[in-house]
Amino acid sequence: MKNFEERLARLEALSEKIRKPEISLDDALKAFEEGIKLAGTLEKDLEKIEGRIELLMNEPDAKPDDTPELTLFDEL
Repeated sequence: MKNFEERLARLEALSEKIRKPEISLDDALKAFEEGIKLAGTLEKDLEKIEGRIELLMNEPDAKPDDTPELTLFDEL
């Protein structure tokens, strides 16, 4: 899985799978282990993104009154 969104979707799918009552204990454990690994990589990605945002907001030429534009989070 390459990008953040794909990994997040996989984590959500694993979460749904674990909640199904017909899943075997072995399959649930495997899904849980994969989910834990995915959650760790997603957390690292978020930390990197947060660091980049902090750098951008603390640039020397940024004025205290400047409000950064976070178009990434705008609704489509």
